[in-house]
This record gives sequence, C-alpha cells and structure tokens, in this order.
Amino acid sequence: MTERFSTPRAALVTGASRNIGRAIAERLARDGSDVLVHAASDLASAQETASLVRATGRSGEVALGDLTEEGTAARLVDAALERFGRLDILVCNAAIRPESSFDEMSFAEWRRVMALGLDSAFLLVKAALPALRQSPAAAIVMIGGLTGHSGAAHRAHVIAAKAGLAGFAKALAHDLAPDGITVNTVAPGLIETQRTGAAPAHHGARVNPLGRRGTPDEVAAAVAALTQDDMRYVTGQTLHVNGGALMV
Repeated sequence: MTERFSTPRAALVTGASRNIGRAIAERLARDGSDVLVHAASDLASAQETASLVRATGRSGEVALGDLTEEGTAARLVDAALERFGRLDILVCNAAIRPESSFDEMSFAEWRRVMALGLDSAFLLVKAALPALRQSPAAAIVMIGGLTGHSGAAHRAHVIAAKAGLAGFAKALAHDLAPDGITVNTVAPGLIETQRTGAAPAHHGARVNPLGRRGTPDEVAAAVAALTQDDMRYVTGQTLHVNGGALMV
C-alpha cells in the first residue's frame, strides 16, 4: 500500500455501511487514514466496511447512531477521538432519497429528509470543529448530488437537501478558512449502487456523454483527492462526478 498523506490521518465517514460511503472509507484508508465507519443501524454491513479498512493496514472502527438525533454527532466525534486520538477528515455522506410528488409530500416527510441530509451535516461540523482545528490539514467533504443542481421530479425534499449542502459548504469555506480547514462538495451523478428498492423514476431519462454509470470507487477518488496535501488551495467548490451529464 502506498500512503499519500504526509502524516497519519483519522476520518469519520457517515453512511459508510455500503455503496459510496463504503468506497470512500476504503479509499481514505488506502491513502493512509484510520476510519470511523458510521451507520444508522446496520452493524453487520458497517463491520464489513471496517474490515475492508483494516485490510489496508489502517484502523477501522464502527459507530452506530441516528444522525437525526441531536446528540449523535457529538458521540461520533467523541468515538473517533477516543479510538484514534485525532480527527482530520469529515465526510458527510448519510442521506435518504425517497420519491414523492410534491402534492403528496407531507411536512413530516420533508423534515425527515432534511434532518438526515442537511441538518446532520450542521451538527457534525459543529461537533467536529474543535478537533478539526487541531489538525494541520483538516478537510470536510459533503456528498451532494447531480439533482441538487439539475432538479428532478418527485424529489423536492432530496433536491433541497442536496442543494443546501453545496451552499452550506460554500458558507463554511469562508467561515473556516482562517482555521486552514477546506470545505468542498462532491456531487455524484448516476452511480451503480446496490439498492433496496426500485431505482428512482428520473434515472431512466438521465444520459451523459460517457454513456455509462459511474462507480462508487470513482466518487471515492474525488473525495480522496479533496483531502490530499496538494489540494489545500481548493475550498468552497463542488466537484461533479457525473460522466458529463452536467457541465459547469
């Protein structure tokens, strides 16, 4: 294994039990980070991710928790500090992506999506900030989405949350620049992932110049790039990983 960090790092990746989150955790480990793998409740899958992290030679630990509950973020950060003694990288990946027409969408459903997709990022950054300020190269990466920029039907709550993450990252990039903390967003397009239900209806209409779907590893590569020592001059940006479906 070739580690790309000049010093050891510790990362917290939320929603890392499978798919994109798992790929991010494994990639950060390959680059030299110990990783705290978060999942809401799927302990077995989170442990699988942690095993992949440990297979790289880094430390992989698991922490479960409902990020819509205010105290969970602080508990996750405390767990990372207890196990690794530091925190350098925060990846806010946890989200849900239900579909519902706006006419049928309840405020409770809206709030549930926003609580996990956007509010949790606020709580995580607030909880992690004291530790990140102690890091010589701290990085925060939000996982947004293509539809947060392009729009789509039947996902007003999801799109609002994803667009909010990109805006939140830009605001934080200003606020945290004096601390040397970079804050960026990675916005995946159509990615081949394992789903528990049918793919969203708008996926069938999505095309891109490359003519294929991306992989979780390709998203993870973008996230990892934004945490590297030679990317410290990049902050407040959204890196689109979508095969050219959206060009900005």
